[in-house]
Parts: sequence; C-alpha cells; structure tokens
Amino acid sequence: MQETATRSEIPQSWQNAVQPVLAAPASRKLGGFLKAEEKAGKRIFPPRGQRLAALELTPLDKVKVVILGQDPYHGFGQAHGLAFSVPDGVKVPPSLVNICKELASDLGLPPRKHGNLEGWARQGVLLLNNALTVEEGRAGSHQMLGWEAITDAVVAAVAASDQPTVFMLWGSHARKKASRVEGLANGPHLVLTAPHPSPLSAHSGFFGCRHFSKANAFLEANGRGAIDWA
Repeated sequence: MQETATRSEIPQSWQNAVQPVLAAPASRKLGGFLKAEEKAGKRIFPPRGQRLAALELTPLDKVKVVILGQDPYHGFGQAHGLAFSVPDGVKVPPSLVNICKELASDLGLPPRKHGNLEGWARQGVLLLNNALTVEEGRAGSHQMLGWEAITDAVVAAVAASDQPTVFMLWGSHARKKASRVEGLANGPHLVLTAPHPSPLSAHSGFFGCRHFSKANAFLEANGRGAIDWA
C-alpha cells in the first residue's frame, strides 16, 4: 500500500493481523490519498516514520492494556503516533491533563512533568488511534478514509488472544469501535467503559472511574504483571 504501510514496515508481530487489510483496495486508495495530500503541500500528522509507533512500541504478544483514541492531535509537533500522548517538551493537552488527574486520584501519583506516554507503550499499553493520520488544523479530517479497517484488525487481533487484556473504552467513539470486534465481550478480557477524558465530558464519569487501579488488579490476578503508570 502506497505511503501508509507496506508489509516490511508493519512490525513482525502484527503482520499476520494487518496484512490482509493492507492488500485491500481501500488501503491502496488511502495510500494514494496521503501521497496526493502531501504532494499538494498539506501537512499531515504525525510525520512519516511515526504513524505506526503504537504497533512498533507494543508488540501483539506484549499487549496488556488497550486504550483507544479517535485521531492524532492536529497541532504542529503534537502527534507522534500514540493516542493521547505528546513528545517531550510539548504542552500537555487538556484530555491528557484530565487523565493525569484521574491517575493522581486513583493511584496517588504526583503530577506528570510531561505528556510523553512511550513508557506506557513499552510496558504493554497499546495507545491506538482509530485513524493514524490527520491534516494540520482539521480534527477528524482522515476519518472514514481507510484507516478504520486497519485499526479494527489490530483491535480484533488483541481480542482474539487468549492472554487476559484490559480494554479501556473512553467515550462513545471507543465503545463503538470495540463493539465491532467479534467475541470481545465473551473473551478472557476486562472491558472498562467511561466518558471521554475531554473537558467536555470528564466530569460526567471519567473522574472517579478508577480504571488504572482496576486494570492493575486484573492484570496481577491473571499473572500478567501491573503497569507502572508513573
């Protein structure tokens, strides 16, 4: 598939899950779209080389927790391939500020000094956006263009695993995506739902959901080891 991902670019552990989707016409069309947009001078985030960061940092057999986002941040320098995360030195976005507040309330953790969540990803937290690219300044601009089939396949591969995994579904968009995954509700997994951590909805039930402590209790009970959320 042009400009999105080829088999050689997909991390080895995810290839069997994703390759059939990459071969589909919709994925090839997505690749052509991205190439044309960049040729026209439009800025696409995250930049090439970072769009598969979630898969690169969290191999399929290491996934312990899945957190689903909608699409990458659309401001310059914010998106680096992990849902809700920003690179070091970038101001922490409002939704992540609220995630940090819930971490402090749930686990007593001190405020984070940065918004880079690579440490979570390396421990097995799959920080996956529904669409893996966005045009600068246009939130949701690359939704429904083909990324969904690829990220659906990723979620389905985790759900099909017999390793007990936690799915944190924040907001209606994440719940809708997970509802498309056959067998998720009946598998060995823990599915946690709450409103989105956005300032518009966090006070409607995200604050106080205690997903982080619940996730660790489940992982420890199933012999998978807790996540160091700090």
